[in-house]
Amino acid sequence: MTDTHAIARVPMKWVGPLRVSGNVANTETHVPLATYETPLWPSVGRGAKVSMLTEQGIVATLVDERMTRSVLVEATDAQTAYTAARAIEAQIEELRAVVRSCSRFAELLTVRHEIAGNLLFIRFEFSTGDASGHNMATLASDNLLTHLLRTVPGISYGSISGNYCTDKKATAINGILGRGKNVVTELLVPRDVVEGVLHTTAARIVQLNIRKNLLGTLLAGGIRSANAHYANMLLGFYLATGQDAANIVEGSQGVTLAEDRDGDLYFSCNLPNLIVGTVGNGKGLEFVETNLTRLGCRVDRAPGENARRLAVIAAATVLCGELSLLAAQTNPGELMRAHVELERDNKTAKVGA
Repeated sequence: MTDTHAIARVPMKWVGPLRVSGNVANTETHVPLATYETPLWPSVGRGAKVSMLTEQGIVATLVDERMTRSVLVEATDAQTAYTAARAIEAQIEELRAVVRSCSRFAELLTVRHEIAGNLLFIRFEFSTGDASGHNMATLASDNLLTHLLRTVPGISYGSISGNYCTDKKATAINGILGRGKNVVTELLVPRDVVEGVLHTTAARIVQLNIRKNLLGTLLAGGIRSANAHYANMLLGFYLATGQDAANIVEGSQGVTLAEDRDGDLYFSCNLPNLIVGTVGNGKGLEFVETNLTRLGCRVDRAPGENARRLAVIAAATVLCGELSLLAAQTNPGELMRAHVELERDNKTAKVGA
C-alpha cells in the first residue's frame, strides 16, 4: 500500500558560513542545501569562504517583489477587448478593495494586459507578505475575475490562469517584469583571494563568463538568462526550506556579470524571479521549521521581512555556487576531478549532516 504521508529524504548539509549585507539583511549564516549532487556542498562552501574574506561580503539588493496571476477573458472582438482593458485600468482602486476584502496580506500593485484577437489576457501583480503567494494570488484573482465579469461589459470567462503570469515556465515577461523577489547580488574579490582560494584570475573568469554564459547561452537560444547553474543552488535551497521546487524553472533565469578591476574580481548574479516564502504550504515539516529558524527567518518582524531575508540569503547562496563553478571551469580537469572524488564517496551523502 502506498503511504501518502511518506517523506522523500534528500541528503542535506549546512555549508558556510557566508557573509551577506545590503538593504535587507546584514548577517553571517550557514545555509542548508538538500541535493543528490554532493559536489555542490564544497563548491558553495568555497564561494561562502570567499565572501567571508571580504569586508562587506555579498551585497544583496532587493530591487522589487511581486507575485502574479493572469486570467483570461473572451470578448466579441479586439475592439471590445481593448475597451474592456481600458475600463479595467480605470477601476484600479476598486479592484484593490476587492483584493483587501478576500485577503489580510495580499495587495494589488498593478494590472497589465495583452490582447490577442478577441482574447484579453489580464496580469495581476500582488504583494503577498511572507508567503510566496501562489494560492493567495490565485484566490485574489478569482475574486477579481468574478468582479470584472459582473462589471465590465462585453467579456466572458476564459480561464482563471491564462499563462501570462507566467508560473513555472521560462519566459521573457518574467525576466523583464519580475515574478517573486528580484535580487541583485555583488561581490568584490581581492586579487589574492581570487588566486589563493579560487586558484584562478579575474581575467580568466571574465573571459569564461563572456564566452560560456553570455555567448554560449545566446547561441543556445536562452530566454533572458545567462548563467552557469543557478538552478543547482536554488533547488537545494528550495527543498531545504519548504519551497515549491518547480519554481526553479523561472527562478534560474538570471544573468551573471564579471569584471576585472586591476586584478580584483567584481562578480554579480541577477535573479529577477526568486519565489520564496516563510509561511504557507510546505512550511509545516519539522526540518523546514528548524532550517528557517536557524536562518533567522522565524523572528517576529513586520509582514514580508522574513521572506525578504530568505530571498537575499538564497540569492547569496546562488552567487557562491556560481562563482566557485566558473573558477573551477577555468582550470582543465578540476570540475571532473571533484565530481569523481566526491560522488563516489558515499560518506559525503549523510542525510542531515
